[in-house]
Amino acid sequence: MINVIDKFTDLLGKIISWLTVVMLLNVLIVVVARYFLGFGSIALQESVTYLHCAVFMLGLSYTLKHDGHVRVDILYRNYSNKNKAMVNFLGGLFFLVPLSILLFVTSWDYVLASWSIRETSAENNGLPFVYLLKSLMLVMPLTLLIQGLVEILRNGMFIFKPLVSGQDSTKSTKESTM
Repeated sequence: MINVIDKFTDLLGKIISWLTVVMLLNVLIVVVARYFLGFGSIALQESVTYLHCAVFMLGLSYTLKHDGHVRVDILYRNYSNKNKAMVNFLGGLFFLVPLSILLFVTSWDYVLASWSIRETSAENNGLPFVYLLKSLMLVMPLTLLIQGLVEILRNGMFIFKPLVSGQDSTKSTKESTM
């Protein structure tokens, strides 16, 4: 099951990486159209915002999987792999999981209200899909929670497996589950 979730997260990350290219092209078109051709498109400008939200909100689980989050590692960088795994295990269990659940629960009514009226842009020629954009507020904590649980399990296996099977505990947490 861990491998299936990891593959899904990697696939999502690859799709999102292409969204950044689309977003870059949209920004280029907006700038050229506005400053060189003298016209603009609200829908095109809003599409940049939609893509930006999608990249960041859907990219969180991919970033977590690849340990790409920024951390203040004054102490962490000097820890052994086992201590790093313990920090990641406890951090995931006591911070990531509750925060993901809180975000999902508190966003539920907000997203449902948007869907119930099929919320559209406040701008005249804006995109009519605000409710889809707001749905990312449910997808993001869900994908983050699922990948977070995988990382908790992965780190837990790294921490506790050497105690059970007598394996060498000098491997990193990523190496031990591959």
